[in-house]
Parts: sequence; C-alpha cells; structure tokens
Amino acid sequence: MPEFLGVDTSNYTTSAAVYVSEENKIYQSKRLLPVKDGELGLRQSDAVFHHTKQLPEIIEKLCSENFLGKPSAISASVRPRNIDGSYMPCFLCGEGLARSISAIEKIPFYFTSHQIGHILSALYSADRLELVREKFIAFHVSGGTTDCLLCEPDIDNILKVSEIGTSLDLKAGQAVDRVGLMLGLKFPCGAELENIAENSDKKYKVKPIMKGLNCSVSGLENKCRKMLDDDERPENIAYYCLDFIAETIISMTSEAVKIHGNIPLVFAGGVMSDKIIRNKIISRFGKAFFAQPEFSCDNAAGVAIYGYLKNKGEII
Repeated sequence: MPEFLGVDTSNYTTSAAVYVSEENKIYQSKRLLPVKDGELGLRQSDAVFHHTKQLPEIIEKLCSENFLGKPSAISASVRPRNIDGSYMPCFLCGEGLARSISAIEKIPFYFTSHQIGHILSALYSADRLELVREKFIAFHVSGGTTDCLLCEPDIDNILKVSEIGTSLDLKAGQAVDRVGLMLGLKFPCGAELENIAENSDKKYKVKPIMKGLNCSVSGLENKCRKMLDDDERPENIAYYCLDFIAETIISMTSEAVKIHGNIPLVFAGGVMSDKIIRNKIISRFGKAFFAQPEFSCDNAAGVAIYGYLKNKGEII
C-alpha cells in the first residue's frame, strides 16, 4: 500500500505524518516546542536543539501507534516560503532526517515550503484537494505570516504561490500571543484567548487599517494595552483582539475577490482555527474552506501529501 512520509520542523512544532493514498488517510504525530513561561517563542538555536531531541521521539510514536509500512517517498519542508531568501535554520532538522532516510531506504526525497504544506493540509482537511488543479485564493495566518496568496497549478511545485497581500508590521499570530501574555496566558495563547473571549459581554465597532490588499496590525497591541490599563475585563480585551483580526482578514479577502474574482477561498494556519474568527469569515463568504483545528496549526500532513503528488508525477 503506497505510503508517503512527511516531516515539518517549524519554529513552533515538531511534526511527522504519513499519507496513505489508497485510503486517503493521514496518520500524524506532533509536539510543540517548549517555551518558558512569559516568553514569546524561541531563538533559532533553541528551536534546532529541541527539534533534534523531539524528532526521533515523534517518528517512534508515529510508527509504534500505527501499522505503517515502508514509505514510497519522503518529503520535508525546507524553508518558510517558496521565495528567494526564505530561510530558517529549524527546517534543517527535518530536511536532514528526510534526506538520510531517502538515502538509506533508496526512496525519492521531495522538498517543499512550510507554507505550501499548510495550504495542502487545509485542502485535505476540507476534502478539496482537487483545487490544486484550479486557481484559488489562500490565506496563511499564523505567528509568522498574515499572507493573502494567489495559488495556481504548477507541475514543478504542485502550486505556484504568489503573495498579493500581507501585514506590513505585526503578524496576526504575534498579536494574539502578545495580547495573551498581556492577560497572563501561556504561549502559544490562541486556544486560551478564544476560551476567555467567548465570555465577553461587549461588542465593538472595529475598523481595520488597510493599504490596498495589505493590512497593519501593530495598533491592535497598543489598543489592547490601553483597554487593560483602563480596567477593561480580560474577556472583552480577548474578544476585541480576535474580532479585529477577523475584520482585517475579511477586508483583505474582499479586496482580493474584487481583483481576482469569485474564486474559491482557502484559510490555513493556526490563527484560522479560532472559532470566533472562522465564524465571522464564513458568514461573509460562501465559498470559504477551512482546515479542521488539527490541520490548521503547524503539522506535516500537507508535506506528506506534497510527496504523494510529486511521486504521482501529475496534478490530481
């Protein structure tokens, strides 16, 4: 039975996944990198250390808990985006393991970007993998990105991804974590911020800061800090933060649709797993596809699927 192993070593999570193509099923194992209380992330040197320690444990767990055979191919994310100059040392951990397994087992090795992995994971989760044959708009919204992307079929890379909008300063996931730490939450703060926001008793008139298809998010942190200084309830601060991000993504989406037409919309990345943000977007756009939460945050599912598509030698 053809199986495709994928590895992703981002700045947040160590993850591995196997895609069993005949069953269209993903088996995965992942673990967050440990971050000290009160800190907003890790230095790259620390991330590399933790990946080096965690990656064998993740692979062992994946293989011991599932009846998996020898993979037909192995793939890894080797950089954040498929653009010149995109580089983070943490991705060397997954790339090194994948290349080694490829050489030992004499199976093909394919490499892609973390961003394409996120997009393919979202398509798989939404049961819309066939969209790789079409033009669509994708959002990758996480701790390191707030990107609006035009995606088109590409034989060499499965998807040609062109940035058409982004945040000009703070990224949405960074804002979530900074506001969360401000409220005493533990990094990463997204899930807990959502939980307390559900108990908000106020609604706010939110006006996103836009420059064409690009947005600015830095003012959100300052606004939430002022609300805290004014003794606003944490629940209301949390809701305001998520509402601001939702309205910002909605504004970016509206501008993208004006330019590129009513084509499918795909939302990927950890921030897009938030129910408050997702529900507001769905209420505004009918052709919107979201990954399930376990496929929204950093994971290797899309990287494994990339290996399958490359091994197949054609776009499905």
